[in-house]
Amino acid sequence: MSTDTVNPDSARARLVKHLTGAGDLRTPAIRHAFSAVPRHLFVPGTPLADAYADKILVTKRDVDGTALSSASQPSIVAHMLEQAQPAPGARVLEIGAGTGYNAALLRELVGERGHITTIDVFTDVADDARRNLTAAGYDDVDVLTGDGAAGAPDTAPFDLIVVTAGAWDVPAAWWAQLAPGGRIVVPLRWRGLTRSLALDHQPAGSGGPAHLVSRSMYLCGFIPMSGTSDGGRTVALADNVTLLADQDQPITTDALTGVLDTPRSETWSGVVIPGDQSTEDIWLRMSITEPGTCRIHADGSAIDSGRVTPATRINPALADGDSIAYLASRRVADGPPSRWELGAIGHGPRGAQLADRIAATARDWDRDRDAQPRITLYPADTPDEQIPAGLVIDKRDSRMVFSW
Repeated sequence: MSTDTVNPDSARARLVKHLTGAGDLRTPAIRHAFSAVPRHLFVPGTPLADAYADKILVTKRDVDGTALSSASQPSIVAHMLEQAQPAPGARVLEIGAGTGYNAALLRELVGERGHITTIDVFTDVADDARRNLTAAGYDDVDVLTGDGAAGAPDTAPFDLIVVTAGAWDVPAAWWAQLAPGGRIVVPLRWRGLTRSLALDHQPAGSGGPAHLVSRSMYLCGFIPMSGTSDGGRTVALADNVTLLADQDQPITTDALTGVLDTPRSETWSGVVIPGDQSTEDIWLRMSITEPGTCRIHADGSAIDSGRVTPATRINPALADGDSIAYLASRRVADGPPSRWELGAIGHGPRGAQLADRIAATARDWDRDRDAQPRITLYPADTPDEQIPAGLVIDKRDSRMVFSW
């Protein structure tokens, strides 16, 4: 039997080497934390090879099988810690205790002069995290049970807030509990997509209100937060096709009933990508330029029957009243194999125009594929005259402003 299959130190070293080689681990201190924390102690009963594999491990499911808690994929954990850059002596709040593994990494990074508080909405998850942390030697981490959206006011303020579940908003409690000049790292959702944002707090000054400004952005996926209301709405197009829209968007089932039964129109952009090219940045650009951007989700049966033919099963769409269009792709016959042209398919009275707009967005993306927007968040009560120019998405406790 290979010693790597029974030796946690070897398995952990192999994981660190993999994450470093892939560019996920870049900072020596964070690399050291990954080398020091025994991940297998946070997923007891899991085979060692799985405990140190770069994959998510679901640890709690609902009765219908929906994932409720997990040990996040190590590469995503590494990316978020690189975004966070926890400083020695920092006070940190983690939203979503999970197995306790991320809290242990944070504890390694802030050292004895720092302090980690982690909170989870599920009592059994918090109990397991507390037990795992104690077993691994991190019993000075405070593990709380409660709604993460309320934060931990008794131990605030925090220099850093790290959110390990998908969030639709930056709740008012996080605004209040973040120290001036602090940082929030959060997988934030808008228009159906998710990005891990590192948001730096900028105190009020020169007549402007306090705000959060993005310093980095990373594509990721997380289990949504539990225990607090979400701002997303599901709009049914058919039994096996839905849209996910935000609360500020006037997208309704009533207006779109039967839209998929109307004739379809196709527009092709001329933009060709390899088969392994992600279209997520087109979705990002759509979310900033098109207020009607949302997410279309089709079951395999809907795609197999040809009722809808999106580029991917979870895909950007554009809705306007009684019309929709969604990103599509088709194989390019000539040239190297596995090349796809991007386009859009529309339904409804304005479906063709919406498809044209998606194709135009794909061409804009193609001219500068690496462009990233500036994202700034303001408290929800910030008046319009104090909001800079850009697309504004109003959430419950925050106003998101996007600009290039």
